[in-house]
Amino acid sequence: MKGTAAEQLPAIAPGSIDTGPELGRRQSLLGALRVGAPQAEARGPAASMRRDSLFRRSLMAADACAIMGAFLVTIALSARPLHLTWASLLAVPILIVGAKVLGLYDRDEVLLRKTTLDEAPKLFQLATLCALLAWLAGSRVIVGVLDRHETLVLWIVLVLLLMLLRTAARALALRVASAERCLLIGDAQTARTIADKLDGGGIKASVVAHLDLDKIAPWSTDVLSPSRLAEIRKLARELDVQRAIVVPRSADAGEVLDLVRTLKAVRVRVSVLPRLLEVVGSSVEFDDLQGIPMMGVRRFELTRSSAVIKRAFDMTCAAIGLLAVSPLMIAIAIAIKLDSRGPVFFRQQRVGRHGKRFAIFKFRTMVADADALKDSLRPRNEARGGLFKIANDPRVTRVGRLLRKTAIDEVPQLLNVLTGEMSLVGPRPLVLDEDQRVKGWHRRRLELTPGMTGPWQILGPARVPLDEMVAIDYLYVANWSLWGDTKILMRTVAYVLSFSGL
Repeated sequence: MKGTAAEQLPAIAPGSIDTGPELGRRQSLLGALRVGAPQAEARGPAASMRRDSLFRRSLMAADACAIMGAFLVTIALSARPLHLTWASLLAVPILIVGAKVLGLYDRDEVLLRKTTLDEAPKLFQLATLCALLAWLAGSRVIVGVLDRHETLVLWIVLVLLLMLLRTAARALALRVASAERCLLIGDAQTARTIADKLDGGGIKASVVAHLDLDKIAPWSTDVLSPSRLAEIRKLARELDVQRAIVVPRSADAGEVLDLVRTLKAVRVRVSVLPRLLEVVGSSVEFDDLQGIPMMGVRRFELTRSSAVIKRAFDMTCAAIGLLAVSPLMIAIAIAIKLDSRGPVFFRQQRVGRHGKRFAIFKFRTMVADADALKDSLRPRNEARGGLFKIANDPRVTRVGRLLRKTAIDEVPQLLNVLTGEMSLVGPRPLVLDEDQRVKGWHRRRLELTPGMTGPWQILGPARVPLDEMVAIDYLYVANWSLWGDTKILMRTVAYVLSFSGL
């Protein structure tokens, strides 16, 4: 390849590369890169390494504070006089080495969305190991040997501190770190979707350029030929790309493998969108058939034992929740009656499991004749894909605005959970006209009982179009686990406390 990147780019295809808003127009950008290409080449990998080091060191500091804090809290809560020895400082390197062995410092450089909650099972293991070692070490760590209750307190406090301090460390590192520069290689529609997803949600990245292989030629072995790969390699260097997001369209895995190797050769991180998982989700078990990797896909519906566990979990949590909030519900009912005429509860027909209709309970947040006013407000609809939602809906009452802001209007659905019409976590229960828009295999979402919350809820229902929401619901059904439900509930609590409204 001869000449500059600006001269070679038309060979890729006019219009096949779209620079993002950060980079401005393509011609002016490439002219600038042509002048400063050597600096850009050295800056890209170095910036990635500094970014990774920032996250890694922040997490190590958080872990060190967590283990020492757990010891101090345990001693403070103990009824006996306990004291730390100098040997207790060895707990810090032991914890850090254990976290390294479990891969807890290496995840962030691979992932775009860096979250602590997904690490919880490994953090439980790490806390269990440290608490066990502290108990076995006896007086060599703490003067006055830990008993069983104190060891349990140490374990609980260590788990909580690891989760909280790691979350805080990631948030701080994310605020300090520069945005990760991404090159998206794939079709235009997927590029727009991914660019939207990169905006927020614990992600600090931007698509600085988009390479649409469909505009070069129909996907074939020529599209990723050696000369084309060389152009992409140089392009990644010229644009100072730190990560490439690849959306494969070819059935030939060899082409995608060559592309990944080319990008990795210039120290660009690679994320691949697996199209197969859009159908089966992550509910797969990896198998090894004498050197040939295979994926075994789990059954779609819940097993009988899983359904029993999920129902028992729902019943227990709903009963406890209703008892805990019953005084609040009485106060809200009085406020609603004083604020506007009409019933306390709003009941609406929704579509439940296997298409069975049921009446959902909510605290009334609108005027009594809200449905009659809906048609006149359709031009102001802000939701996409067949849903109806207005940010400042004039039908909402004064008390209703507060209830929606805090999501307390959803609390009466605990009654639906007790009756078995709803679950705590599940697919969103759609109204009748929305359900009629759901076609094909997306209707398999009705295999599970609809939920008060779900993966769509923590994304913000108004921002998720209907077709995307039902796809998310389908994947939730395909990948159900009790731990998955627990994570969604924890993220829902965080979302509610942010006062974003549900």
